[in-house]
Amino acid sequence: MALPLIQYAPKSQNQRVASYEVAGDDQPRVFSTDNLLSSSDMGNLIEAAYRQIFFHAFKADREPYLESQLRNGQITVRDFIRGLVLSNTFKKSFYDLNNNYRFVEQCVQRVLGRDVYSEREKIAWSIVVATKGIRGFIDQLLDSQEYLDNFGYSIVPFQRRRNLPGRSEGELPFNIKSPRYEEYTRRKLGFPQIIWQTEVRRYIPQEKKAKAGDPANFLAMAQSLNATGNQPQQLSLDVDFVRDVPYRQLAGIR
Repeated sequence: MALPLIQYAPKSQNQRVASYEVAGDDQPRVFSTDNLLSSSDMGNLIEAAYRQIFFHAFKADREPYLESQLRNGQITVRDFIRGLVLSNTFKKSFYDLNNNYRFVEQCVQRVLGRDVYSEREKIAWSIVVATKGIRGFIDQLLDSQEYLDNFGYSIVPFQRRRNLPGRSEGELPFNIKSPRYEEYTRRKLGFPQIIWQTEVRRYIPQEKKAKAGDPANFLAMAQSLNATGNQPQQLSLDVDFVRDVPYRQLAGIR
């Protein structure tokens, strides 16, 4: 028997506060199948879905079968998001390398477009992961009234209310605020690595840099050559100059 979801009180976050906003470049772009005008728009929508779930998808991470179904209208955007979150790539990158609490946080950010309200919400959803598995947890997220009210069946999830009016800086993107690997996994994998530089880098103005043909460009090459010169001739100081110095003899004179 599955345990019921623990009740948690939503706190007043930015996405829960209604406001009048003027559309601009700093507002998140909404990708929906309701206003597609060309095939390229569908491609942009698919790329937006990959960025939201994976942040970046390599060629091996893509799901061509799901893409084909979405392009042909066989599945909705909501089903496409479900397929990406339940894919082997997402499982290996997020579920296998994190505990249940962090996995819940990652999924809530990417699927619902917001941060978790509190530690109580993490515990509530982690119990769902433990009792119903990953598929049951993702199905419950996508079937929630919060997801349907904000994204429905045709809108790609996005980070809601990231940019706030009247503030110079908004909230950080989820991929920066919550990286894929937790601290324990990062230490286990051996990064980040601290690299100590033994050479001090110096700035050289453009007018002082060596130009083409400058002998300074060949200094390192000349120093790398292992050129050896001729050894100096060894002379003996025991020399009889009177006898050894040649001289011309005149005929008839001895």
